[in-house]
Amino acid sequence: MHTPLNRRADVNRNTQETQIRVAVNLDGTGQATLSTGIGFFDHMLDQIARHGLIDLQIEAKGDLHIDGHHTVEDVGITLGMAVAEAVGDKRGITRYGHAYVPLDEALSRVVIDFSGRPGLHMRVPFKAGMIGAFDTQLAFEFFQGFANHAKVTLHIDNLTGENAHHQCETVFKAFARALRMALTPDPRAAGSIPSTKGSL
Repeated sequence: MHTPLNRRADVNRNTQETQIRVAVNLDGTGQATLSTGIGFFDHMLDQIARHGLIDLQIEAKGDLHIDGHHTVEDVGITLGMAVAEAVGDKRGITRYGHAYVPLDEALSRVVIDFSGRPGLHMRVPFKAGMIGAFDTQLAFEFFQGFANHAKVTLHIDNLTGENAHHQCETVFKAFARALRMALTPDPRAAGSIPSTKGSL
């Protein structure tokens, strides 16, 4: 079975609005050290680590005195950069991943393709504008930043839900599970790039 030995990356991204460091180990155990200054966002990032079995370190200092927009978006961008670097040429990965995740009344579906073609299609009718200090509109910005820089095609649909916390948590958990599936080595395709084009 093909097992990647060192799918890790450590990325720093600094702008006048944010200073962000993201370290990932795609073959981890779900350990996370998170500090973004937005409690609910840290909770969602923890879902990615825990349910994606990705070790994740994220330190973000942003202009939260304005709002959370730049911080959340730039964490998505930097995480996407780190995942792209860690996954390399995608040799031997499953490539596609999908997951349905429920939480009480909420149910979300996420499908991901490490296609090399960035794209986000997201339909999540949040029932509240804020969850704690997290603006629900920023979920889109996070996933947009991730998709653009990890170069993945990402479909996110909240199929049902009445509680915004539940809606958002099912989205992040389903994303984590889909990501885990896509990044898992395919033992029948060991060493090959999963595309008829020969590259992704």
